[in-house]
Amino acid sequence: MLAPVQLLSASRQNLWRLTLIRILVLAAQAGSVGLAYKSGSLPLPWLELSVTLAISLVLCLLTALRLRGPWPVTEQEYAVQLGCDLIIHSLLLYYSGGSTNPFVSYYLVPLTIAAATLPWLYTITLSGLALAGYTLLLVWSHPLELPPGPRESLLVYGMWLSFALAAALITFFVAKMAEELRHQEELRAERREEGLRDQQLLAVATQAAGAAHELGTPLATMSVLIKELRREHQDPLLQEDLAVLQEQVKLCKDTLQQLVRAAEADRRQAVIEQSSVEWLETTLNRWHLMRPEASYRYQCLGLGAPPRLMPPADLTQALLNLLNNAADACPDKLDIRLDWDHQWLRLSIRDFGAGVPLAIAEQLGRPFFTTKGKGFGLGLFLSQASVTRVGGTVKLYNHEEGGTLTELKLPRAYGRA
Repeated sequence: MLAPVQLLSASRQNLWRLTLIRILVLAAQAGSVGLAYKSGSLPLPWLELSVTLAISLVLCLLTALRLRGPWPVTEQEYAVQLGCDLIIHSLLLYYSGGSTNPFVSYYLVPLTIAAATLPWLYTITLSGLALAGYTLLLVWSHPLELPPGPRESLLVYGMWLSFALAAALITFFVAKMAEELRHQEELRAERREEGLRDQQLLAVATQAAGAAHELGTPLATMSVLIKELRREHQDPLLQEDLAVLQEQVKLCKDTLQQLVRAAEADRRQAVIEQSSVEWLETTLNRWHLMRPEASYRYQCLGLGAPPRLMPPADLTQALLNLLNNAADACPDKLDIRLDWDHQWLRLSIRDFGAGVPLAIAEQLGRPFFTTKGKGFGLGLFLSQASVTRVGGTVKLYNHEEGGTLTELKLPRAYGRA
């Protein structure tokens, strides 16, 4: 079975199209030769023409069989294939009038394909081959003896047919080949961006692991000091503030412990399966402990049984980051909605803050870029990376009635349905 990258490579797709061009041209050439032979109007070397057409057919079959194999198509092989087309076309012209044959302009089709799909060195080489063939046909060819009658009319119609064939092939096939190459370049650019993002994530993860290891000691110290302060001071207001501090310190310690457990579970691939509703509600409860000042309204709009997921820890953390961003914009009356269909699981978070400034909208999601005046500018970047890893998307919109709408989409196929 072929690898997807090999099947979808630009050179492989272009060689398939070149084989299709050969088959179409071969059918037209064979039809023309057969019609001329049937009518008996042109005295041509029928055996030599038939052998040349048979060689062209064998080349088509061998190329089709070769493309069914797993071997990648190189630019050198593609150039050799075009060179074979030029040689076969030269032989056909040699046996049918040489440079006087109106189909001599077909030389331009392989050269245009080469110019659109190959590096300049291969294109120059093929141009030299075509020019050499054309030059030889000027002085050395089998003469084409036209029957008595309107010789000029036959040549004019032949030139028109040759131009129409060349124009159709160049317009359709070469445009498709160039489009395939552009698509391939876009894929390469996306892979380069993914590689750069992965490097940035690795750097952030390394720093986070070190910070998590170092935070254990100061958090333990803070916990001990808070307990002593609560024993020494009996002021009710102070006791209330110290209780809040103690709860926040405990939450930080729990988060670090959960980080370690999640890393171990991810290493062992021990991720628990649960419904999307259960996952969201559990995450919302955890987030509300972190942000008790925030208020929200949660609605489940999906019909039927909710999709089942096996969300890794970084996906849950991505959702927490998005919720924190919304609460930072405006902690009051967040509108959270969960919906799904046969393809996507959608989670929308709307806040009633100032919205996303248009001047910096394109920079959102880049590492170390923030609009809050606090933090490190990593929340949205890490969230996008985690969601993209499972095939989803994160998008931010300015809501028409004010505030920001954050949309998290996960593929339904990611779940267990």
